[in-house]
Amino acid sequence: MKRPVVLVVLLSAVWQLWSGHTEPMILGFGVFSIALTAWYALRMDSVDGTPATYPFGLRLIPYLPWLILEVIKSNLDVAKIILSPSLPISPRLIRVKGTQRTDVGLVTYANSITLTPGTITCDIRDGFLLVHALTAASAAGVESGEMDAKVTAMEGSAA
Repeated sequence: MKRPVVLVVLLSAVWQLWSGHTEPMILGFGVFSIALTAWYALRMDSVDGTPATYPFGLRLIPYLPWLILEVIKSNLDVAKIILSPSLPISPRLIRVKGTQRTDVGLVTYANSITLTPGTITCDIRDGFLLVHALTAASAAGVESGEMDAKVTAMEGSAA
């Protein structure tokens, strides 16, 4: 019972914060949309019997600025490559092992790789990620394991 209550409270707070409306009709629409969203979320949990969990908690806070900085640096690198007359690319596929203990952690790692320009996670299988890298430098960045270690640390000790 705790999960639906927390979901409704969070959705209500976000809706009120973003809408700022207090007129009865608009509030009614908000209540309806929150109830419908909560119903869909709880119904999706009943399909496989396990509610979605988000194990990161507050450990996400230091990770996000680091990821944003990596995205900015990668954007600049890719822009230099595109603007260079010789177009110095050396595309390659690499396979790296994800050290995360949960599916959410592994998917977060894969999505973090894809968010950084110059790399795309193509496949995840048996804990290994198949990554397309635009340059040798971007491949080396993935192979260094820094992002993997940060996502694993963010995952914490909960398995």
